[in-house]
Amino acid sequence: MRKQLLVILLWVNLVFWGASLPASAKQKGPQDPYEALKLFSQVLELVEDNYVKPVSTKELVYGAIKGMLSNLDPHSSFLTPDDYKELQIETKGSFTGIGIEITIKDGFLTVVAPIEGTPAWKAGLKSGDRIIKINGKSTKGMSLIQAVKLLRGPKGTKVTITIFREGFKAPKDITLVRDVIPIKSVRYRMLEPGYGYVRISSFQEKTVSELRTALADLEKHHLKGLILDLRNNPGGLLDAAVGVADEFLDRGLIVYTKGRRKDQNFKFEAHPNTRKHAYPLVVLVNAGSASASEIVAGALQDNHRAVIVGTRTFGKGSVQTIIPLPDGSAVRLTTAQYFTPSGRSIQAEGIEPDVEIPELKPECLHKTHPVIREKDLAHHLENPQQSKEEKVSPTAKELLRKDFQLREALKILKSLPNISKIRY
Repeated sequence: MRKQLLVILLWVNLVFWGASLPASAKQKGPQDPYEALKLFSQVLELVEDNYVKPVSTKELVYGAIKGMLSNLDPHSSFLTPDDYKELQIETKGSFTGIGIEITIKDGFLTVVAPIEGTPAWKAGLKSGDRIIKINGKSTKGMSLIQAVKLLRGPKGTKVTITIFREGFKAPKDITLVRDVIPIKSVRYRMLEPGYGYVRISSFQEKTVSELRTALADLEKHHLKGLILDLRNNPGGLLDAAVGVADEFLDRGLIVYTKGRRKDQNFKFEAHPNTRKHAYPLVVLVNAGSASASEIVAGALQDNHRAVIVGTRTFGKGSVQTIIPLPDGSAVRLTTAQYFTPSGRSIQAEGIEPDVEIPELKPECLHKTHPVIREKDLAHHLENPQQSKEEKVSPTAKELLRKDFQLREALKILKSLPNISKIRY
């Protein structure tokens, strides 16, 4: 049993390190993996023989791998077979939970961004909120996978999270009802005649095709400009981010990655588009814009294709690779860092917007003495030059009224045709 276990452990070690270590390093040296495995095997035997209650070998090995990976960085982790299946579902279909992207920041379980339209979004959770407890259980020392398991559950069931936010005098309990979290990542509408709005909430397998559908529909209205909203977008698939940036670029570098190994170094170039989007572009970002969102924003900013508006982004500049294992589990391993076309690493720095616009609460936007104009009067005459198709929907007007950043972004977008440096 001990020999079989040692062989398994050696095989796992060779999967991760064998290809990158020279023969001399494998046989001797201060970091000899065989000596480390011998120590691990001894501790494993001690636990199995002496621990107060029986523990399965598989449970101990899984726990050891989780500890090893969680000690590397906040984004590397071990996925059990069930965890791996859930991850595959997230990028293809839907899952049941509360709808937030989380990470470990400064040792605390932290909200990266709520997913639009989900229970977490409706409850007002924000980027930067620290989750102190889940159903009364402290999150101190809790891994991301453990937190996800507690947050997810059958539709209609409740989960109570305790959050602390800057400005709070004390932690606050929020009870959420779990729901099916849809994966549809692109929503769009006309804001004003000639000016469109596309919101990408995450980067999934179908994001690029959904974006193309949205643009084709909006361009029927003879667009003069477009706002691409990446606020509170926690990221997702690298290929989807590259595809979104490529949709607005005909040439130039989009992003490149650097890792320890040559096969982890990639360059992604833009390709000429059969359908041109020859109009100005503004990209909205905030502290909840992370990872893939930052790739898109950085590519469009460095290629002078868009003006980035909002607040500094989250600052996740690393790439994770999912490596399946024979028993159905997988490793999510940070294998490289990515760089914007100009060579910037945004790791722990984020993308700085070209125009900084703060986020203001809706109540700050209400005027004490609202201005009354002709169009506000009952039975006013319609402008004969404005067709029915060009009239803006009440939902778009309400969105602009409540969203200060979006309203300012629209003003900036309207000014862009006069700025010659923007490359359309």
